[in-house]
Amino acid sequence: ARPGGMAAAAFERRVLRRAAEHHYLRVRLELPDGGARPNAAQFKQIVVSALRELHGEVGAALPVDVLTYEEKTLSAILRVISSGLVKLWSALTLLGFYQNRRCAFRVLQTSPFLLALSGNSRELVLD
Repeated sequence: ARPGGMAAAAFERRVLRRAAEHHYLRVRLELPDGGARPNAAQFKQIVVSALRELHGEVGAALPVDVLTYEEKTLSAILRVISSGLVKLWSALTLLGFYQNRRCAFRVLQTSPFLLALSGNSRELVLD
């Protein structure tokens, strides 16, 4: 093998590892009882409480960022370190109540690439 070929392979591995540092989830919160819709801060609190409920204080300390949140549709894009993806996904999936209100998270999409979640023309809302 040429030395150039080996360098390219090493570079490729580094790029792939770097790309998967975070995972992104497109989620929707379902509140079957209607009522008040949570604002962005309350939404983040629901995510943290889901982690705490399933994984304790260690889970609640998992860094999760709410990159976008749309109060009208209760939809958000979350970012989590890749090693915490299963923890976050499982916590969201198993959450059934928040402050005595029935609720459920739906994970609509997940990807190591934010761009993959950035848009779906079928969901485009024109004001």
